[in-house]
Amino acid sequence: MKRRLQALLLTVCLLAGSFSTACSNEKKKEALNIIDDNYRNYYEIFVGSFYDSDGDGMGDLQGVIEKLDYINDGDDKTDTDLGFNGIWLMPIMPSDTYHKYDVKDYYSIDEAYGTMEDMEQLIEECHKRGINLIIDTIINHTSASHPWFIEACDYLESLPEGTEPDVAQCKYVDYYNFAKDKSGIDTWHKVGNSDWYYECVFWDQMPDLNLASENVRKEIEDIASFWLDKGVDGFRLDAAKEYYTGQVEKNVEVLSWFTNYVKSVDKDAYIVAEVWEKSDTIAQYYASGITSLFNFPMSQVDGRIGKTVLGIGGDKSFTEAVESIDSKYRAQNPAYIDAPFISNHDTTRVAAQYAYNQDQIKYAAGLLLTESGSPFVYYGEEIGMASSGKKDENKRLAMYWSDKDKTGIANDPVGADKVEQKFAPVDEQMEDENSIYNYYKKAIRIRNTYPEIARGTIQVVTGITQENVSALTKTWEDDSIGIIYNSSSEETKVSLKDMGMEKMSVCNYLTVDGSEITSSKEEIKMPPYSIVFLK
Repeated sequence: MKRRLQALLLTVCLLAGSFSTACSNEKKKEALNIIDDNYRNYYEIFVGSFYDSDGDGMGDLQGVIEKLDYINDGDDKTDTDLGFNGIWLMPIMPSDTYHKYDVKDYYSIDEAYGTMEDMEQLIEECHKRGINLIIDTIINHTSASHPWFIEACDYLESLPEGTEPDVAQCKYVDYYNFAKDKSGIDTWHKVGNSDWYYECVFWDQMPDLNLASENVRKEIEDIASFWLDKGVDGFRLDAAKEYYTGQVEKNVEVLSWFTNYVKSVDKDAYIVAEVWEKSDTIAQYYASGITSLFNFPMSQVDGRIGKTVLGIGGDKSFTEAVESIDSKYRAQNPAYIDAPFISNHDTTRVAAQYAYNQDQIKYAAGLLLTESGSPFVYYGEEIGMASSGKKDENKRLAMYWSDKDKTGIANDPVGADKVEQKFAPVDEQMEDENSIYNYYKKAIRIRNTYPEIARGTIQVVTGITQENVSALTKTWEDDSIGIIYNSSSEETKVSLKDMGMEKMSVCNYLTVDGSEITSSKEEIKMPPYSIVFLK
């Protein structure tokens, strides 16, 4: 009722003259309306580069704790945080590499990041602030230094010639894919001086697990239970399409098994998997019943968001793609939650994707943060951090907190190149109302004010004549919101009557240059790269 009264008052103001500013939302912001469910705004953190609490040059879990109030301070009455209510931690378990996707022990914390007590404290502090915490979980492979693999290889090397392995003597030979006669195949590598080979799709130091093994599945179930008991709210599954490379049905079965088990332990647990494929294939994976899959077709500069920002294919194809993809995924899993993103630790950073064009960087964020589901934002994306080339280390540079105060700033990963940052650090952008940071902050606040943005049933608006203008409505429970996009670098006027939206009025907006939206009874004047919300 309060929101409807605010909308009514705003409508009266807008009708008072031929054009009047629709900026009352800037003077008196609507109250947040955050729903406690699995629709969340996620912030992805590479711990080693985020914040260093002890001055050793390595980001750590205590550093994440120190910066939780930057992400979300847990007080809806303040306006000092970004408003994320979900965190995805990249791998935190012991590993021989900086990226830690080669796990040596699924039940511990890498000592470079801290201790299990630190992790328990982080979980507790997240929950105090209403933040759900999910962790990267790698079940496709382990490290070659994992005790399972070491014992299996030692056993195979000790076998007399012509003797077949016996799981009764060494159960771990069933944990990986071992075979003979694989010489010369890129994905198979020799076990020491034996005539046995092990499968390894990514790297010879990350042997693939045998996910057909009941023993392996029991180990994975125990691992999932351990972390759920610790209080984590779910899992991000790495490389899900490589469980059985090129075999969608088998991969779907693995996801179905894992999802069903996790839900049997905690029905509210959130699971999101990486399936780097096109929408038709991703839709097949939703048949597993998994909560979310990353929406790769929308991501990066050659995805639908990027093409819209760059004016490739026309703006209307963005809203049409949003509706079409939603229909495909929902047909396979009606309860699915989309997981859109623009960039992550494997891709070029957003700022580099748009050649450091600040308006386009902001508008891409606006498109992302008006999508349905649970959007994921990569740390530093909110300040336009730079990356360079294809080297992974260059995509995981130290968070750019300040030029003046070096406290907590971690070292870049070993092997990273010197990459110049094009935009100001966090502390400076927080003071600039037109910064990339404050655009993200406002977009997230709007999302946290109108829950139908994330949850609503999508309906594309037709009857739009302007090029580079599109619109849709989203309806959830008894509330609907209209969203109009101007993807042009020019100002444009849109007719609400032509769109059939004349009964709605402006309730909020996003502009890349800080300019205000003006509106009459039936027309809205939209600045370049602007997004208008109507109730």
